[in-house]
Amino acid sequence: MKALREGFTTGTAAAGAALAALTLLVEGHAPVNVSVPLPPYQAPSGCSGFVTVPVERCRLLGGDEISGAPRAEAGVRKDGGDDPDVTSGALILSRVTLEPLRRALPSDRGFVRLEGGGGVGRVTLPGLPVPMGEAAINPVPREQMRVALSRYAMWTAPSFGPCPPLSVVISVPGGENLAPRTLNPRLGIMGGISILGTQGTVRPYSHAAWRATVQQGLDVALASGCATVCLSTGRRSEALLMRRYPRLSPLSFIQAADFAAFSLRAAGAMPFADVVWGCFFGKLLKLAQGMEYTHAREGDIDFAALATLCSGIGAHCADAVRRCATAAQALEILLADEAGHPALERVARVAAAKAACFAGRAVNINLFHTDGGFLCAA
Repeated sequence: MKALREGFTTGTAAAGAALAALTLLVEGHAPVNVSVPLPPYQAPSGCSGFVTVPVERCRLLGGDEISGAPRAEAGVRKDGGDDPDVTSGALILSRVTLEPLRRALPSDRGFVRLEGGGGVGRVTLPGLPVPMGEAAINPVPREQMRVALSRYAMWTAPSFGPCPPLSVVISVPGGENLAPRTLNPRLGIMGGISILGTQGTVRPYSHAAWRATVQQGLDVALASGCATVCLSTGRRSEALLMRRYPRLSPLSFIQAADFAAFSLRAAGAMPFADVVWGCFFGKLLKLAQGMEYTHAREGDIDFAALATLCSGIGAHCADAVRRCATAAQALEILLADEAGHPALERVARVAAAKAACFAGRAVNINLFHTDGGFLCAA
């Protein structure tokens, strides 16, 4: 099997573009690629390593319209590797301005002044790691840019003369069109994408990004005053949960995907009054079996156990259920049996008990049919 290719984050792309623009301003030539330091920055070398990123464009812009300070802009195209990411292929631009009239040393926290431009979202709700009103550039990418530019100013720029403080504006052409395909609108990040990345690189099909998104959704829901949080396994089950709970704010609804244990533990540890889980039958069966991760490729559904449960309540379809290959097939057999609905309710109660073990508190289960119908709750 071919190994999946790693990529790099929007944060690394932004830092690389800023570093390329600064190199052009200081050294007078546009680099073909740049070496970007990776977080965390507690190692003796000041970073955990470097990643080399190609520079797609790099040009001088002339003096700032007001101060006349030198400016340059560079672009790095975000490469998500083999990870299916909406932002992969987006061009991340960094415009860097030398500010000789502002005083700061490369070692100062204020040496780099950072702002978001077109295509970068702006935070409008509480609960995120970036304050309301600011550009959606997360703390780790902010630090990554500061470290990359400060290291250059301290170790390379002195050969060409002292480097004044820097102003950096990050923009993403077309970012406002990409944003609706992300969870940004749900999180209250409006007008563009976020500049993200806690590791600097992207591991294909990494679970870390999903878990981080779920946690951010929970944080926003709590900070926005939501008393109930409704977790679902995808868009369809979320839409059906919204139909079941029409009075709740959209911020109450979070797509947890297959991360049952992680999402329930995280929600259970927060002071929500109620935790709700919505899913279809296959995911319910896996939750009832106590699976922490319910993806179709992870673990098999125990149809023998389901058949035993059916027999215990007098369902005549137990033998047929035992021979099933899919959850959808088993569900249709159950729905045709007089004892089918009691069997579904029993499975839902078992799943609710398992969910409560993960969450450390009661969880309300809602089971839906893939045709959109509501089947039962527990």
